[in-house]
Amino acid sequence: MRVTGKRVLIADDHPVLRGIMRSRLENQGFEVSEAANGAEAVHKAEEVKPDLVVLDLAMPVMNGLEAARILKRLSPEVPLVMFTNNAGLILEHEARSSGISAVFSKTDGTDPLVTHVKGLLN
Repeated sequence: MRVTGKRVLIADDHPVLRGIMRSRLENQGFEVSEAANGAEAVHKAEEVKPDLVVLDLAMPVMNGLEAARILKRLSPEVPLVMFTNNAGLILEHEARSSGISAVFSKTDGTDPLVTHVKGLLN
C-alpha cells in the first residue's frame, strides 16, 4: 500500500457501499472519512479538510447536489465526484453546474471511480 497522505470524504447513505469504497480507497493509500448524508458531509468536510469528496445523489437530509453547491462555495479547489445509481445526461449537466467534476454510475462498480480518484490526487 502506498501512503499518499491525501484525504477522501465519502458521502453515501448506504453503509455497506461506503465500507466497500472506503476499503478500495484505503488500499490505494488514501485516508478516508465517511458521512451518511449531504448535511453530514458538509460538516465533516469542514472538520477533516478532504482533498476530494465522493457524493451520492439520493441521500436523506440533504442530497448530493445540494451538498456539492455548499462544498464548492466553502472549498472551491476541492474536486467533487458523484457516485450514484441515477447517472444520466440530465444529472450530469446538473451535477457539473453544482461543481461536480465527474459522475460515475454505481452499476459500473467502483473501479472507474477509484481510477478517477487516483488520477486526480496522485
